[in-house]
Order: sequence, then structure tokens, then C-alpha cells
Amino acid sequence: MLTVGYIPEFVRSYKKLEPELQEEVWEKIELFKNPANHRELRVHKLHGKFKDCFSFSVNYRVRVIFTYLQKNKKVAVLLAIGDHEIYR
Repeated sequence: MLTVGYIPEFVRSYKKLEPELQEEVWEKIELFKNPANHRELRVHKLHGKFKDCFSFSVNYRVRVIFTYLQKNKKVAVLLAIGDHEIYR
């Protein structure tokens, strides 16, 4: 199981989401904690200015950007949430 942390920017963005979407995001974060679910969430490494980050899908529209704090990938920090605009 992964330990998951959040930066303040992520929390602020999360709080701006509709309650139904917040619930869906929370469900996906819970799934994300188990690496066996990473394929289902489409976890993938990012490129360019986010080359040290990864992303996973909440739904067709919403993504979460995160990074690992340790090389063993046991601790992840969620950095941003939103549509594809978060990659800009």
C-alpha cells in the first residue's frame, strides 16, 4: 500500500470541485493506494516540464498529477487535479 500526501494547491483545487466529483476523486485516490490498481487508473509517467511526475485518471476528463517521494515508490504526493489544462 502507498502512503499518499497532498500539497496545499491540490487541496484547494479539490475543494473547488463539485461534491459528486469530489467523491469520485476520493474513490480513485483510495484505489491508487494499491499499486495493483495502477493499470486500471492508467498511471503513467509524464514528459517535458513534468518529467519527474506521473499522472492517473479520475475519469475521462479529470487527471491527478503526483510524484513519488522515495525511489521505492511507497510514498506519493498529489500535486494537482484538473482537466488537461493542468499540464500547461
